[in-house]
Amino acid sequence: MSENTNKPKHQGKLAALDNLSLGISIVVAVAMGFGIGYALKQWTGQEWWLWIGLVWGFGAAGLNIFKAYKRAKKEYEGLENDPRYKYQAQHGYKDSKEDDD
Repeated sequence: MSENTNKPKHQGKLAALDNLSLGISIVVAVAMGFGIGYALKQWTGQEWWLWIGLVWGFGAAGLNIFKAYKRAKKEYEGLENDPRYKYQAQHGYKDSKEDDD
């Protein structure tokens, strides 16, 4: 049995949707933080609840970004040993225009 039969048919599309969901989750996290803060402000009459809610929302958005970064780093950590990318990983990318100068 080949390795291709073990992979889901639409794996590439699922990965793209997962990356798209990061942007949506950032907006939703900030909006939910604002909504909770605004509701607490209206309920208690204290202005600072709105700011606490926004801090919670931005904190949740930052946590989502950090989790996505860790997931992407884990997924691509083996690329530096791939022969196609080994030279660039060791020496950096060299633009062909630099050779013309």
